[in-house]
Amino acid sequence: MTDAVAALEAAGVGMSCSRRRGAVVEDCSFRLPQGRICALVGPNGAGKTTLLRLAAGLLRPARGTLSVLGRTPAAARGRVAYVAQSKPLHPHLSVADTLRFGAELNRDTGRWDQPAAERIAYGDETLDPFTKIRALSGGQRTRVALALALGKRAELMLLDEPMGDLDPLARRQLTGALMAAAESGTTIVMSSHVITELESSCDFLLLVAGGRLRLAGALEEVVSAHTLLTGTSALDTSRQTVIEQRSVGRGRTALVRADGAPVGEWLAERPTVEEVVLAHLRNTQAPPLLAEEAAPESARRAPHARSQENAA
Repeated sequence: MTDAVAALEAAGVGMSCSRRRGAVVEDCSFRLPQGRICALVGPNGAGKTTLLRLAAGLLRPARGTLSVLGRTPAAARGRVAYVAQSKPLHPHLSVADTLRFGAELNRDTGRWDQPAAERIAYGDETLDPFTKIRALSGGQRTRVALALALGKRAELMLLDEPMGDLDPLARRQLTGALMAAAESGTTIVMSSHVITELESSCDFLLLVAGGRLRLAGALEEVVSAHTLLTGTSALDTSRQTVIEQRSVGRGRTALVRADGAPVGEWLAERPTVEEVVLAHLRNTQAPPLLAEEAAPESARRAPHARSQENAA
């Protein structure tokens, strides 16, 4: 168990938008260690944006508690950079004025990195610094929004669908900039629908569906907990938890969390991240998996408390 302060820690967090819609986030508990690049994955309406807005201090949870870098989201706001999916920027400012505004807002922190912000905003393009934000393309607006986040040199970056309107080259460049920030100690949480894109850059996974957490933990640990079986034998459900099984020709495949070696003639393989994620999205009744590293402190202390009670 580590005593290091988590980048994000949620305990029983719940949030409802309306009586008709019900809970957007329900009983969400997890711990994200610092220094990770976390993929926040889930279908539309799953609660990804709500979680990011809660962490950014723009919403307050109706139930439970959420801490950011060991503080309340409001108290940690100066150490956090948030880029919303809509990339809100002042349309009447120029790109250069927008970066100057970012520098002014972060003057008291002493952390603003003007050269880094300019590299991200302008990239390899011949973009005129005096171009108004309203005249930029969607991809150019995204670059400027990410430039403000990276220029802030925040300890935690929350990015809501950051790469959606970027071309492949710009995505590669900005992914490299985010990974460089992570190497300097910044924790990054970014939501996306492009699972294969996240697989190459992220080392931690949070999967939400229906407002509930389905998978949480280091990417390697989550994938390694699953096995992809191909064969014709009957599955022994006493030895493995079946996440999903499908017919393939005369046989079938099954994604399982195994408690032992498969019984019968089964070919056992390591699944891809995409196979694990899609199986859990298709079967939201499958038991959730919270890896040890992703367990909040309250859950980590519980076994110790129980052992003390038993000893007494």
